Amino acid sequence: MSEQDVSAQESTAQESTADRVRTKPEPGGLTGTGDGTAPGAAPESVLNGRYAALTWGIVLSVGLVAFESMGVATVLPEIAGHLGGLGAYGWGLSALMLANLIGTVAAGREADRRGPARPLAVGLAVFAVGCAVAGSAPNWPLFLTGRFLQGLGVGAVMALAYTAISLAYPQHLRARMFALVSGAWTLPSLIGPTVAAVIADRISWRGVFVLLLPLVALAAALALAPLRRLGGPERQPVRADGPWWATPVARSVLLAAGTAVFLTGLELRTVALLIPLAAVGAVVAIGALRSVTPAGTLTVRRGVPTGVVLRFLLCGAYFGSEAFLPLGLVELRELSATQAGLGLSAGAITWVAGAAWQGRADSRWTGRSRAVPIAAGFAVLLVGVVVMALGILVDATPALTAVAGWAIGGAGMGVAFNAATTDAMEQAPADRQGEASGSMQLAQTLAVAVLSGLGGAAVALSDAYGSSVSTALTATFTLTGALAAAGVLAAHRIRPRTH
Repeated sequence: MSEQDVSAQESTAQESTADRVRTKPEPGGLTGTGDGTAPGAAPESVLNGRYAALTWGIVLSVGLVAFESMGVATVLPEIAGHLGGLGAYGWGLSALMLANLIGTVAAGREADRRGPARPLAVGLAVFAVGCAVAGSAPNWPLFLTGRFLQGLGVGAVMALAYTAISLAYPQHLRARMFALVSGAWTLPSLIGPTVAAVIADRISWRGVFVLLLPLVALAAALALAPLRRLGGPERQPVRADGPWWATPVARSVLLAAGTAVFLTGLELRTVALLIPLAAVGAVVAIGALRSVTPAGTLTVRRGVPTGVVLRFLLCGAYFGSEAFLPLGLVELRELSATQAGLGLSAGAITWVAGAAWQGRADSRWTGRSRAVPIAAGFAVLLVGVVVMALGILVDATPALTAVAGWAIGGAGMGVAFNAATTDAMEQAPADRQGEASGSMQLAQTLAVAVLSGLGGAAVALSDAYGSSVSTALTATFTLTGALAAAGVLAAHRIRPRTH
């Protein structure tokens, strides 16, 4: 039997299951009332009426994660200096990222077992405890403990945001919610660094963490009650995952450990040590990855597995390029940090614009493949990477060409990210929404870690062997451009073949 036949049969089975398990929440979301509007009534919105509390709860939860990510990164040098952690500075970021992998898998699986309310409550609570521990830490090891706890909560919140949207909102509102989540990430990303810096200067860096605690409580109050009232889908009996060492959560721990070894290897400047250590970490991580993602992900099977792969390619291309945009503008084009920051802001703003456009236009794709907008978004992102690279690497071009390039790339990212997420979650059966959402969030975290690590290793090796930053960035942007090109080619696999 060919792969296409197998995929088609699996798709038919999934759609049949989805029809069965979505009887209660689909297509009217929280109440199951058709399109959610009475004859002659104004079209319903995600921002008012019965969806308002849940919408604002999700938006605030995601916004908190975004603020934590950008705000803490801004004041992390001061924290490391105060707590004696400069020698292990990178782990202030890596501890959160690696815990994110574990939290994502654990929360997604729990949501499929018992619905999203309970794991979201636990995730927000663990995030709050992590903020309290980090904000009161007297030393660097305890601060890293707080960051690890924050990471568990971050993984849960981001995975469950998409799960809650797919279960609680009718189909015609989901793309708009995914676009709103993109905006919820972007605004705090723009103002978070400034707000965090002001708090650290005027009060203390500890205030950055304390500020989050009442907002976490508010997010929980808004989101949890609607999720508890949500009529859960009819679920199949939960199968035992086998011995504890074979469970998805245990495998996610192994994935985090393998990724940590891989990243540690990339930090070494001696190639004789870098290559074997990174190789061992990669083998362990890939082996674990097979167990915590939908079957067929590593072979790019049509449907949800392709959605996971597309998330990896998108985030690897976008964030892998963005991470080195400021470095290139400051080191090679001699711009100020403020001017370099224009590129980051431009990409964030156009991402929101692209996602908003796709959300409004999504109705034309409902129920069928979104391969066209996904491929188009990847193509625009590729153009953005190329233009940005020219603005950084070619002295004959104006430096601000890189900013314009990243504005182009952000628009493509917004379109492709929103379309791919909507299509993948639309195909996932209701009792597998947590797994699908968690897998995509895991792919995103892994892509950011791997591409940032590879780019950082290229810069470090160039410096160690007397080469230039330009050479390292050329290699990095070539790789991220290749990921965007791969996304164009893979987009058509987002849906199984129809016969």
